[in-house]
Amino acid sequence: MNKLLKLSAASILAIGAYGVQADTLSDVQAKGSLSCGVSTGLVGFSSADSAGTWKGLDVDVCRAVAAATLGDAKKVKFVPLTAKERFTALQSGEIDMLSRNTTWTLTRDASLGLNFAGVNYYDGQGFMVKKSLGVNSVNDLDGATFCLQAGTTTELNLADYFRSHGMKYNSSLADTSAQSRNGFETDRCDVLTSDQSQLYALRTTLKDPSSAIVLEDVISKEPLGPVVRQGDDKWFNIVKWSLNAMITAEELGVTSKSAYARSNNPEVNRLLGNSGKLHDYLGLDKKWAFNVVSQVGNYSEAFERSIGKNTPLNISRGLNALWSNGGLLYSPPFR
Repeated sequence: MNKLLKLSAASILAIGAYGVQADTLSDVQAKGSLSCGVSTGLVGFSSADSAGTWKGLDVDVCRAVAAATLGDAKKVKFVPLTAKERFTALQSGEIDMLSRNTTWTLTRDASLGLNFAGVNYYDGQGFMVKKSLGVNSVNDLDGATFCLQAGTTTELNLADYFRSHGMKYNSSLADTSAQSRNGFETDRCDVLTSDQSQLYALRTTLKDPSSAIVLEDVISKEPLGPVVRQGDDKWFNIVKWSLNAMITAEELGVTSKSAYARSNNPEVNRLLGNSGKLHDYLGLDKKWAFNVVSQVGNYSEAFERSIGKNTPLNISRGLNALWSNGGLLYSPPFR
């Protein structure tokens, strides 16, 4: 009883919300599928094609975790969520993880009972305008009306930037990115603002993509990545290292095809489960990372097929290049 009295209010809340012995891995394996929260449709990151197959960079993170935990990247139940719904769905246990172009911030990391398991895309808030406006910079947008999603960091960043620069603006809020795009296309606003990657994606869905441009200005840091509930360190580690497996595979030159080949590189062999016991520390099969890389691919493969230079989004690696190529992408060692 004395021990119970010493528990903080936060601890009691956490126990009530997540359980003393949260074990998401066991739950996922018992179900035989992974419930992964994604966007309601964002080309290149998470969207369903005409056959109902989900594709994109965020989708591939979900598939990587399924490959690591279930041995099959296809065993994912994708749950479309708006920006307003995403955190509640994760907190309530409706989904096992969230992989939905979500920005890692201190408030979200420390006050929602959630953990960010890494960054799968380094982004920043930008602006899309009609070419006919003749706008060249965000500083030309004083008094403009902006279309943006409610419940996002976009709202806060826009307010901060315009206040600090002595500028005024009006907002036209929407629940989904598709609604924001429709508002922009039907002239309910002058500017569509969101993460730059999202703007590139939305531009491809306009009736006339060539009618709009994405300005070069970036007003924020938006590190996007997968999210899990606090209170389950094992699951947190699994999601974190599934993403790291994709990054490390690119660093080591291991692709979905070459993963089957023999290697003399000790780190490659540790990564693919040919030696060592790293899998024991995660509570997974020794071929967990092999399954990730062989079934989903390394980070470069996922990037290029979803949003790279040969896709309609035509995004260069930029900040999302490996650290060794001038970017920010970096994985701790598999050791």
